[in-house]
Amino acid sequence: MADKKPFQHPQAIVESKKIGAGTRVWAFAHVLPGAVIGRDCNICDGVFIENDVVVGDRVTIKCGVQLWDGVRLENDVFVGPNATFTNDLSPRSKQPPKKFLKTLVREGASIGANATLLPGIIIGKHAMVGAGAVVTQDVPAYARVMGNPARITGYEKTPRVLDDVKTVKLGATGIQKSAVKGVTLHSLKHAADLRGSLSVGEFGNDIPFKPLRYFVVFDVPSTKVRGEHAHRKCKQFLICVKGSISVVVDDGTRREEFALDRPDLGLYIPPMVYGIQYRYSSDAVLLVFASERYDPKDYVRDYDEFVELTRKK
Repeated sequence: MADKKPFQHPQAIVESKKIGAGTRVWAFAHVLPGAVIGRDCNICDGVFIENDVVVGDRVTIKCGVQLWDGVRLENDVFVGPNATFTNDLSPRSKQPPKKFLKTLVREGASIGANATLLPGIIIGKHAMVGAGAVVTQDVPAYARVMGNPARITGYEKTPRVLDDVKTVKLGATGIQKSAVKGVTLHSLKHAADLRGSLSVGEFGNDIPFKPLRYFVVFDVPSTKVRGEHAHRKCKQFLICVKGSISVVVDDGTRREEFALDRPDLGLYIPPMVYGIQYRYSSDAVLLVFASERYDPKDYVRDYDEFVELTRKK
């Protein structure tokens, strides 16, 4: 079966010859000669696409959007109406920079209506930028961001999983298995009387390994995100001894979110599980036990690399 030819509305101006099969360009859109647009895209009314722009397959660009030199949209990206891309941090009339900054929107991400993206940033795979957000820095894969400046408010479910990401809190006792392979949520021993409260755990028993290292995370602004990596060998056990945080765990196939909000609740994260901590309360103190001494080679920080490693494994 022959590929569908691209469609061009009679009132559109399409100067590029690199328009993929099945792509539709609607009225008053203008595509300059150097632009590259993939297959089965939908370019709505009033869209302007400059020369040094690459658009992947099955991309939707709604009305009133301008894609300037340096913008790259990967496959299955959605761009809402009047979203604004920029490519110059210090624009001056008739004084273009020697080189425009690049903006990359990764596969499956969505940009909400009227959002503004500063140049030189990366929007991660399947991320969701809320309507009207002003994005000033990179957005991690699957993150939801809102506001001015944009802050992470949550994480999207993994598309390969049918059930939604859910925040989980454990009951009074026991160990709860996560949907994420190897991750467990532990209710630690808790004693309270008139003198105060005490929580205790034994290494190798309540905490499923004997640590070689610990570290404490505190004074984290509520807008900041920590973690965003996996370990090749190191096991970790997280206890929020004061305040509260949210922890997202991901094994490359499934993703789940946990709330750590009391000192007798611990989360075990085995090797090759990608972890993210966010939503730190202003008084949060996170204690982390680690099974290995610090080794920068043990970290897998790039999410795409992590997913590829899990597939090979």
